Amino acid sequence: MTATSAAVRVTADPGVGARVLAHPAREEIRIEAVLHALSDPMRLQVVRELAAAEDELTCSRIELPVSKSTTTHHFRVLRESGIVSQTYRGTAKMNGLRRDDLDTLFPGLLDAILAAANQQADRLGED
Repeated sequence: MTATSAAVRVTADPGVGARVLAHPAREEIRIEAVLHALSDPMRLQVVRELAAAEDELTCSRIELPVSKSTTTHHFRVLRESGIVSQTYRGTAKMNGLRRDDLDTLFPGLLDAILAAANQQADRLGED
């Protein structure tokens, strides 16, 4: 992993001419930003789907009942808060949870939020 500055984390060697997205470094992730990002039902749905996946997912694999521009906004909020990492592979934007970073900074938080969200979805018949 290379860092281009203290606040930007590059998740993979992007290669020449590749688009690189800025991510907060682990030490830059703030609990307020994480909780804010997870307070939105659409973003929480994205995190639940990424947590259930065994690997990274493209944006198009996660269907949200909102416009494409709104979906892009939700992914940007998740990336800028430090919850997900996004990397381009060809034309696909791959998304993965930054579980190690979140678990190191806020032990048990992500698991507790995911458990509560899954329990709520079951209770409301959303799954």
